[in-house]
Amino acid sequence: MALLGFSIECNRFAPVTTEHDFAIRTLLRGEAIMTDARGPAPVMLGELPGFVADMDAAGPWQPVPILLAMTEPNGPVEQAFFDGLMAEWEAGLRAAGTLDGVYCVMHGAGLCTGDDDPEGTIQAMVRRVVGPGVKIVSSFDLHANVADADIATIDAFIGYRTNPHMDMRECGMESARVMRRLLGGLRTHIAKLRLPIIPPTVTMLTGRDAPNRPYGEVIDLGQALMERPPYAGRIVNVSVMGGFAFADTAFNGLTAVVTATDAGAARALAAELAEAGWARRAQFYPKLTALADAVALAKGTEDRARPALAFADVADNPGGGGRGNTMFILEAFLAAGVKDALVGVIYDAALAAEAHALGEGAAFTARFNRAPENEFSHAFAAPATVRRLHPGPVRGRRGIFAGGMVDLGPSAALDLGGITVVVISQRVQCADPAFLEAFGLDIAAARVVVVKSRGHFRGGFDEFFKHAQVVEVDAPGLTSPVLSHFPWKHLPRPVIPLDDGVRWEKPALEQGA
Repeated sequence: MALLGFSIECNRFAPVTTEHDFAIRTLLRGEAIMTDARGPAPVMLGELPGFVADMDAAGPWQPVPILLAMTEPNGPVEQAFFDGLMAEWEAGLRAAGTLDGVYCVMHGAGLCTGDDDPEGTIQAMVRRVVGPGVKIVSSFDLHANVADADIATIDAFIGYRTNPHMDMRECGMESARVMRRLLGGLRTHIAKLRLPIIPPTVTMLTGRDAPNRPYGEVIDLGQALMERPPYAGRIVNVSVMGGFAFADTAFNGLTAVVTATDAGAARALAAELAEAGWARRAQFYPKLTALADAVALAKGTEDRARPALAFADVADNPGGGGRGNTMFILEAFLAAGVKDALVGVIYDAALAAEAHALGEGAAFTARFNRAPENEFSHAFAAPATVRRLHPGPVRGRRGIFAGGMVDLGPSAALDLGGITVVVISQRVQCADPAFLEAFGLDIAAARVVVVKSRGHFRGGFDEFFKHAQVVEVDAPGLTSPVLSHFPWKHLPRPVIPLDDGVRWEKPALEQGA
């Protein structure tokens, strides 16, 4: 069983991703993949550990690990580096000899500087090398933008169903179960249907208690329908892909993907789910809080009778390619005199290095963004004291990073006078409370917590903040949910929520489908 993976969510407006970006996160080859997958705190995300664990539990098997490349969301991947990965994957598959199956850990929102669908390119190569008889199962993030090539050469498409992504390991385990069914003789067909809806990230929550969950409702419907007549027993997997707007591809859009034993059933269920998504189209418009109103809400927490609040800097989410270093919220909160506040995590390697050189207890002027990367990352300075230093490696406690190892790089907690800021030197979104707790910070005692994250923080910080205590702030940034802010070049138009008068009709199905 060959194992390989390429997982990155690419924001076309972010800087180009290089080999270094993968090397500092996850770039594993051969047996190092199995060691990490079976280890107590993997650096890789959960799909492959889940797949391996389920295969191990089912009985003897022979894994052939080739190459796994994963990194934080960023800009398009440098083409020459990707071409090198392609050569390694192909060589590994050819060297493996006779294979029964291939498991591909994909993301689905990848880009290269010369390829808008690298996942499709990978899967086409795999099929070309292994031939028509070998089973291929691919798992995808629910932010995948699904091109025709992403389903053309594989036997099963398995997508996440939760956002925040709490089911990555389960997705890998399901992929293993489907692989064994395929090896046992199961034959499949895959159908997809895309809507002219590009959901802003903040409209894609799936939790049953989320305040607005049109996307989650469609996912739930798919899981329910596959167990009912006329679909019961005919459907292998239902995946509703919300897509990732910032990839800016010609195949962006909310897409239902159905793997089934019957082509007609796959097409019919995909159409039914697309119809359900279209019926909820009015809910795919973001509702954010203006920065001035966010300041007032933060100041209001000085009244202890009011609940503490979490402020999500959704426009500067490293989990979507944001740089994690915009100053808009921090600067406004400092100017307003907000107290008892924590801000995490700001990516600024130079500032973190200076704090380490000065040592704990040192007072200095913290200069953020000395070499701004883009129009949003402006320079800012404030008096600060080094409160706590940390070497970087943190074991995740909750949410998408739970149980895994994340390296923040040399990092520091800085006291800016009422506001404590955690500064890191390896970019990552603040999705896990462990990223603050590693510095001895008491989240429960804070009145205000600002997170550089779009939504995954909800899976980590939910023990401190209910949905009603979360404020999604409308500030500038590379991941703003206000899609009209971006110079789109490739999106299919017209689409919701960018255009008026968007039309869609459910396709006619063959009789008996």
